[in-house]
Amino acid sequence: MPLVNTREMFKKAYEGNYAIGAFNVNNMEIVQGITKACKELNAPVILQVSAGARKYANHTYLTKLVEAAVIETPVPIALHLDHGDSFELCKSCIDGGFTSVMIDGSSLDYEDNISLAKKVVEYAHPRNVTVEAELGKLAGIEDDVNVSAEEASYTNPAQVEDFVSRTGVDSLAIAIGTSHGAYKFKPGQKPQLKFDILKEVERRLPNFPIVLHGASSVIPEFVDMINANGGQMPDAIGIPEDMLREAAKMAVCKINIDSDLRLAMTGTIRKYLAENPSHFDPRQYLAPAREAIYNMVCHKINKVLGCKDKA
Repeated sequence: MPLVNTREMFKKAYEGNYAIGAFNVNNMEIVQGITKACKELNAPVILQVSAGARKYANHTYLTKLVEAAVIETPVPIALHLDHGDSFELCKSCIDGGFTSVMIDGSSLDYEDNISLAKKVVEYAHPRNVTVEAELGKLAGIEDDVNVSAEEASYTNPAQVEDFVSRTGVDSLAIAIGTSHGAYKFKPGQKPQLKFDILKEVERRLPNFPIVLHGASSVIPEFVDMINANGGQMPDAIGIPEDMLREAAKMAVCKINIDSDLRLAMTGTIRKYLAENPSHFDPRQYLAPAREAIYNMVCHKINKVLGCKDKA
């Protein structure tokens, strides 16, 4: 099965009240762990690449890894650019084989965000590539995305119809209380998604796919594993998974997951090396890390996304 874009994926997800997992990839083990889980659970998947991952691993290496995954994994797979910050970056990814791109103009004023998104859509659609844009600003730090709590803002539902109609985008990332990175909430703070905003967006954009960024849950097991083996991560609270599952039953068709994968991989490697200090073969510590990625993705498909057997 060749790479697909997200159009049919999202149509089925919206109608079926589930979401597709969009998992960030940086190397072979992460790609293998994700796609092994999706193959076994018969789940469609979005493999997404940030600008930072592209700088780290090289566009060609990453696309070839995804091509290998397509050969080995008989489920729908989309290759998506996460947080593209310019037309040029989106164009490069489209020309280089990506089937979906995100243009993130959320740091711009409203009219400039519209102009940039429309320009990307006009280039992408004739090439059968779908486009995601963002309205509202999520707080947090992840790769090249850095928004302070003071700069963050919820999506204004009154703008969504105008934005989508004028840009022609295929999906819209909104800000309803999620946050990039592992440090979403401090101990004592109560995580809360703004379901009132989501419901109003859904009312104004019926049958239109919505995206949640910054939706990792910061599973304490892996934070503790890192800290028990030389790490210094402060306590942090992520988005409760029951809230994410509820959002997936509504208009949310794509949920981005990155930090949880990083924590699972890093925690497992730290634990392995602490227990086996004489080992130096990367295969010895990357194999259990890959298995941790696999287990994490299985968990997300079953408990959060609801997309098992939806391929």
